[in-house]
Amino acid sequence: MKKIILIFTVLVTTATFAQNKNLKTSIEVDGVCGMCKDRIEKAAIRTKGVKSAVWNVDTHELKLIIDERKTSIKVISKNLASVGHDTKEIKATEEQYNSVHPCCKYRDEDVKKDHEKGKGDGE
Repeated sequence: MKKIILIFTVLVTTATFAQNKNLKTSIEVDGVCGMCKDRIEKAAIRTKGVKSAVWNVDTHELKLIIDERKTSIKVISKNLASVGHDTKEIKATEEQYNSVHPCCKYRDEDVKKDHEKGKGDGE
């Protein structure tokens, strides 16, 4: 019985320390402009356990520093979807997506093309 308790204690301790309190990770988040960047970064940083969030408009990569003991990519993805942005893990509902500014409609091919034109004009 003592061996079982000892093994259980070791496993629990190992699992506790296996979670990283300063994990650097990234996820892909759909968006097209500076307003999207602000919305995405704010939604991520407001998630408990997110220490840093920086989204790149060109690559759609959201670089994060998170405390795995307090949050996960799934929780962050849910928060991003709630403000209208898709991730590979969770897609925003139509209602959530429709809440974004018309300029930010990243699912609309015409909006994407307009933003591509703007990049070539020095925007």
